Amino acid sequence: MKKVAITVMKIARHDDLIGQYENPIQNACDMQVGQSFLANGWEKPKGLCDSAWETLSPFVMTLACGGTDIYRGWMKNPKSAMISCNDGFRPVSFLLEATEIDAD
Repeated sequence: MKKVAITVMKIARHDDLIGQYENPIQNACDMQVGQSFLANGWEKPKGLCDSAWETLSPFVMTLACGGTDIYRGWMKNPKSAMISCNDGFRPVSFLLEATEIDAD
């Protein structure tokens, strides 16, 4: 099994939806563009949002176990995937890339 690099590529914010539907909250998302993590199998990387991990983990495991071309030709690099978290108000796009580093 290989480790998988997870990089925050983009953070969107839908203020119209936030204003209309979301209760006021603080620190809804602490991710920052360029922030990166290294996933070791099913172990959530420290500092990665729990909700994001729930979305990303199946794709991380697929790549960690040698899976490629998850969406048949969608990605230029078949050992990668672009996945967004499930936050409908401020979705974060993550680039997942299988590394050559073996998981512990």
